[in-house]
Amino acid sequence: MYAYRLFLLFLILFLGPLKPGFSQDVELDSTRLTARDVATGLQVPWEVKYGPDDHLWVTERRGRILRIEPESGNMTTVLNYEEEVLERNSEYGMLGMALHPDFLESPQLFVVYCYAAGGQRIRERLSRFDWNGAELVNETILLDDIPGGGIHNGSRLLFTDDGKLLMTVGDRGSRNSSQALDQLNGKVLRMNIDGTIPADNPDPASYIYSFGHRNQQGLAYGPNRHIYASEHGQNIADELNMILPARNYGWPSVEGACNTASERTFCATNNVAEPLMEWTPCVAVNDIVYYNHPAIPEWEGKMLMAVLGGFIGDPRISVLSFNEDGTAVIDEAPYLTNLGRLRDVAINPHTGAIYVATNGSSYPGFGPNRIIEYRNLAYQPSTGEEISRPRFRLEVVPNPAYAQLQLQVSPNLMDSDYAVINAKGELVEEGKIAHSQQHIDVQSWPAGMYFVRLIHEQGLLTRTFVVE
Repeated sequence: MYAYRLFLLFLILFLGPLKPGFSQDVELDSTRLTARDVATGLQVPWEVKYGPDDHLWVTERRGRILRIEPESGNMTTVLNYEEEVLERNSEYGMLGMALHPDFLESPQLFVVYCYAAGGQRIRERLSRFDWNGAELVNETILLDDIPGGGIHNGSRLLFTDDGKLLMTVGDRGSRNSSQALDQLNGKVLRMNIDGTIPADNPDPASYIYSFGHRNQQGLAYGPNRHIYASEHGQNIADELNMILPARNYGWPSVEGACNTASERTFCATNNVAEPLMEWTPCVAVNDIVYYNHPAIPEWEGKMLMAVLGGFIGDPRISVLSFNEDGTAVIDEAPYLTNLGRLRDVAINPHTGAIYVATNGSSYPGFGPNRIIEYRNLAYQPSTGEEISRPRFRLEVVPNPAYAQLQLQVSPNLMDSDYAVINAKGELVEEGKIAHSQQHIDVQSWPAGMYFVRLIHEQGLLTRTFVVE
């Protein structure tokens, strides 16, 4: 109960108000996507991956890795590195993550985090952990002492088809580092799975795969197995780039396309690769994933990009269409524009559902945040394909609620502790689950958004609801 009280104190004093809008269903041309909160009350979820174990793996910037059962939302903390990770409500913290490409046979997780290296120095580290079925253990440091900063730490990870690992590293606000080939900042790095330098890198003595980057926070395969990266610009040009070995992407001498006299001169003499698309003013582009699933036909074969909003306050999921060979973006369509800053998106390979991570309403991202599922319930996976079934059940009905609501729970959640938090981060009610249909009187509660958190022996369940 002591840990439970500490958890509530964190919610009330630190997380603050629930500002972004309530998740709503989405109507496409011929497809309806049903919205469902998978997890709520998260701090700043930075990376979300759907694992081959049919769970969501999530980094929180404060220094935690969570494992979430997507159907029930049951959440467990599998790594708590808050003592090791440096995070002070800025851009640094626990960031990008990737699962071993053969995770079921080699259960390992790779993650990038920032730490204090003495004095005011911020450093960045890539580590590998073993998954023992209950928690992440046995940290192995693969790459260390990378200069970090309060801004621009990059940190997306991607395993390539040839078994190598790519890692983006931002310029940490040091502009000249991006062009310096004796520094790792402002680069895409390529390494073997053990952290060593591949013999077939552009320079076999260097991790550097491409350079001239500012802050790349999206990295994914797309059409025709091209590799793409989304990159934050300074003022006038966020970018989507195709990542090619040994190419220079121009920063800080070039922003966006080579379209000024000085930029054209630099590009002509420095093998600069121009972006496939750019956004002016900057909208703060982030994670990208390629949607190649029949469940949402309107999005099949397109790139989904999480957008934080940038200078113009325009957060969204952008759906990007490519030409036939994937070398040009020919259309952009915005969705999910009412959820606040959107950091990350992941795809369920069975159902085709997407999972979107919110990051609060303002820079650099504050909690509480949510992971929201959008799913075409009319789509049925192919016969024989196994879908994970929830071990736990927590439903809030009716939602919206008026006079009374029920917390409907599975038998294995009886006697669990629950708490209800309002939009101001205040504790409204707490107690123990005594009935499979626990009644709560909300008649006197102010209208607005609330969330309930249920803590039990095997994890944590969260749900959002509205009182009208």
